[in-house]
Amino acid sequence: MPGENLTRAEAQERARTLATSSYDVVLDLTRGERVFGSTTTVRFTATPGASTFVDLIAESVEEITLNGRAVDTGAFADSRIAVDGLAAENELRVVATCRYMNTGEGLHRFVDPVDGETYLYTQFEVADSRRMFAVFEQPDLKATFAFTVTAPSHWTVVANTATPEPEPAGDGVATWRFAPTQVISSYLTALVAGPYHGVTGELTSRDGRTIPLGVYCRASLAEHLDAEEIMDITRAGFAFYEEAFDRPYPFTKYDQLFVPEFNAGAMENAGAVTFLENYVFRSKVPEATVERRAVTILHELAHMWFGDLVTMRWWNDLWLNESFAEFASHLATAEATRWSSAWTTFSSLEKTWAYNQDQLPSTHPIVAPINDLEDVEVNFDGITYAKGASVLKQLVAWVGRDAFLEGLRRYFAKHAFANTELRDLLVELEAASGRDLAAWSQVWLEEAGVTLLRPEIETDAEGTVTAFALLQEAPAEHPTLRPHRLVIGGYDIAEDGALRRTERVELDVDGARTEVPALVGKRRPDLVLVNDEDLAYAKVRLDERSLATAVAHLDGFAESLPRALVLASAWDMTRDGEWAARDYVDLVLTAVATETDSSVVQVLLRQLGTALSAYSAPEARADLEARAADRLLELARAAAPGSDTQLQLVRALAAHAVTDAQLGVVAGLLAGTGTLEGLTVDTDLRWVLLQGLVAGGRAGAAEIDAELARDATATGQQQAARARAAVPSMANKARAWADVVDSDTLPNAVQSNVIGGFSQVHDRALLVPFAGAYFDALEKVWAERTNEMAQNIVVGLYPYKLAGLADTLGVDLVALTQGWLDAHEGAAPALRRLVVENLDAARRAVRAQAADRLAHQG
Repeated sequence: MPGENLTRAEAQERARTLATSSYDVVLDLTRGERVFGSTTTVRFTATPGASTFVDLIAESVEEITLNGRAVDTGAFADSRIAVDGLAAENELRVVATCRYMNTGEGLHRFVDPVDGETYLYTQFEVADSRRMFAVFEQPDLKATFAFTVTAPSHWTVVANTATPEPEPAGDGVATWRFAPTQVISSYLTALVAGPYHGVTGELTSRDGRTIPLGVYCRASLAEHLDAEEIMDITRAGFAFYEEAFDRPYPFTKYDQLFVPEFNAGAMENAGAVTFLENYVFRSKVPEATVERRAVTILHELAHMWFGDLVTMRWWNDLWLNESFAEFASHLATAEATRWSSAWTTFSSLEKTWAYNQDQLPSTHPIVAPINDLEDVEVNFDGITYAKGASVLKQLVAWVGRDAFLEGLRRYFAKHAFANTELRDLLVELEAASGRDLAAWSQVWLEEAGVTLLRPEIETDAEGTVTAFALLQEAPAEHPTLRPHRLVIGGYDIAEDGALRRTERVELDVDGARTEVPALVGKRRPDLVLVNDEDLAYAKVRLDERSLATAVAHLDGFAESLPRALVLASAWDMTRDGEWAARDYVDLVLTAVATETDSSVVQVLLRQLGTALSAYSAPEARADLEARAADRLLELARAAAPGSDTQLQLVRALAAHAVTDAQLGVVAGLLAGTGTLEGLTVDTDLRWVLLQGLVAGGRAGAAEIDAELARDATATGQQQAARARAAVPSMANKARAWADVVDSDTLPNAVQSNVIGGFSQVHDRALLVPFAGAYFDALEKVWAERTNEMAQNIVVGLYPYKLAGLADTLGVDLVALTQGWLDAHEGAAPALRRLVVENLDAARRAVRAQAADRLAHQG
C-alpha cells in the first residue's frame, strides 16, 4: 500500500510548510449503495510559493480549485492531490466521489438484514478521514471541521457537534448543517448516519454547563440497549475526571454510538464516541464482559482530555494516548463504579497481554520509532496499551498520586487544543513532583523488555528469616534492569485454611540484588508474594514453598488480586517452559471451582485453551483434552444455578468437548433435552453450543441453516459464517479459505468469523494443505487488502495449531515460517513483524510441549 503511506519526514515537512484553519465538508449520501459525493473546502496558511499535497482516497476527483484557479484533476494521483504556488492565505476546494467501505475503515456501510435499513459510521484512526474528504492527514495539523450532510430524511445523523434540525431537500431527503467543531485533529472527526435508535439524557459539568448525552444503536437492537446503565457510568466518569484533572469536559455534547461491524472496542471521536456493537447485550454475558464495557466507556471518556483536547504531534506518542486512557479508566472504574476490583482485571488481562507482547522478538520501547503509517498500524499492541498503562501505574507509585495529578492539571492547562510530545508531559510531572524523570524515562520508556523478580530467602532451623533479597534478572537481548516501587506481602495459613497477610513491606528495588532487611529476624511467612498489590511491571516467580502454599490454598485469599498474581506467575512459568502444561491445566481446573472474580475466570479459561491446544505434549493431548472437558462439565453441574461461573464453564465445555458423551451433553443443552438448573440457553449461547457440535462433527449445514432462521440478524449471519467454516471436511475448509484469501467481498466482521471457524478443528490434518498456501498468499494479501483486513488474515490464518506436529503430520511450521522470512527479507516491515511474531508463538509452543513431555515422561 505504498500509495497510501505517509512518512514522518513528509509530515514534518508539510507541518513546516502550512498550518490549517478550517474545513467545510459537504457530503451527499443519496447516490446509491457504492459511492457518495464529497466536497471539501479547506483554508490554510502556507509559505508563499511553496508546494505540498493534500490526502484523498477516492473513486474519482471531478474538480480542484486553489485560490479561485482551476487545478487539473490529473494532480490527483497515488492517493494525493499535488498543489503548488501556494499563497500566504489559501482556500482549496475539492469535489470528489468517494467509496463506502465494508472493512470498518473510512465511511463504513452496513445493511441490517432484519429491516433492510442502511447504517453508516466512520472510523478514521490512523489515517482514514481521507477516505471521506480531502484532508491534510496528520495529527498536528489541527483545524475546525463543519459537516453538511444530505441523506434520507428518516435517518438520524450524528457528528462531533450537536445535531441540527434537518432541512427538507427534496423527495424523502434532508440536509443537516453542523456547526464547526473546536480545533481537533482530523482522525477525531466522526459521522454516524442511519435510522439509529437513540436515548437522550444530560449531566451538569463542573463549570455549570448542561452537557447533552446520547446513546444510540441500530433500531433492531433497541430492545437490548441498556442506555441508562451506560449513562450512569458516563456520569460517574465525568465527575471523576473533571475532579481529577481540575478541568471541565472540553466539548459541547457527548454521544455514544454502538455501531455494526466495528473493528476495535471503541474510538474516541470528540463528542461522538463509537463502540463495538457487541456491547449491546442481546443475551446474557459474563460479568467480565459487562465490566469490560464499563472500562471501555471510561477509557474513551478519558481520551476527551488526553488525546482529543491535547493531542500527540506524531504517532510515536500513540502509546501515551492509549496508555493514559488504559490507566485512567481502570482507576476510575475501581474508584467510581461498582467494579471496585478493576485492578485485578487489569492485572489478569492487561498485564498478561503486556508481558506476552514484551517477550516477542518484535517488542519495542514504549516510545517506539514510527517512521510511517504502516509502522503505526501494527503498533496498536500490548506495549502501546497495556505495558504503557502498567508503567504509568508504576510512575504514580514512584512520584506519588497527588504529584502525578497535579502534573496532569498543569499539562492540560498549558497545552489545551494543541499538540505535544512526551517531554511536554514529563516537564510538568517533574515540576509537580520534584523528581528528575530523565533517567526514569530512559529505562522505562526508551528500553524494551520485561525483567523478572524472584525472592532469595534464607532461614534458620526455627524458620526465622536470616537473609532476604530480591533478585532482578533481564533477558540477554534486553539487559536493562529497572527501578521498581513495589510491595512484598507475607501470608500465613490460618486455622481455617485462609491466607492472611501478616507482613507488608513497601520499598524501592533497583539493580540485580536488593536486600530487604525489614523481613530479617521475623518468622518466615508461609507464602511470600513479590509485587503484592501489583504496583511494579515485572514478571514474578514464587519460591518453591510459596508456590506449594499458593497451589494448596488458592481459595484462601480474602481478596482477588493476590490470587490473580499467583495464577499469573504460574501461567508465565508455563509459557516459559518452566512448568508442565498438564500441571497448569490441573491448577486452572482447581482454581475456577472457587474463583469469584469473573474476569479472572474468563482469563483462566482462555489460558486453559492455549495450554490444552498448544502447550501440552501432542501425544498426551487427546487424553488431556477429554479429561479437561469432563472436569468442566463436573464444575458446570456443581456451579451455582444461573451464576456467571456456570455460564462461562458451559461456554468452555462447548469449545472443548471432544468425546461422544461430552458432545452428547452439548447437544442436549442445545435441544433442550438436557438442562442445567438456572442455565438459560439464549440466542448467543445457542450459537456457541452449535459451533462446538459442528467442530465435533455432530452438526452441519442443515442445523446451521435452521439456527440462522431462528436468528436472522447480522449477528446470526456472522455466527453462521463461523459455524460453516468449522465444518470438518476438506472441501468445506477449502471454500472458507477461498472466501477469505482469494476473494475480498466479505465484510470485516464476517471475515473475522470465517477465520475463527476455519481454525476450529479437532483433526489438525485438515489444516495441513493450507500451510504452504498461507505463505504463498502473504505478499499478495498485504499488497491488495486494507491494513485491517490484511492483518486479520496474516495473524488469523497462521497455521499455529500445526506447531510441534512435524513428526505426525509432516509439516514443520517453525521451519516453514523461518524459510519464508529468509526468502522475503525485502517484504514490507510491518508484514515481516507479524510473521516474526507468529514464528515466536510457534517456537514457544514447541518449547512448552517439550517441557510438558519431560515433566511427565515415564
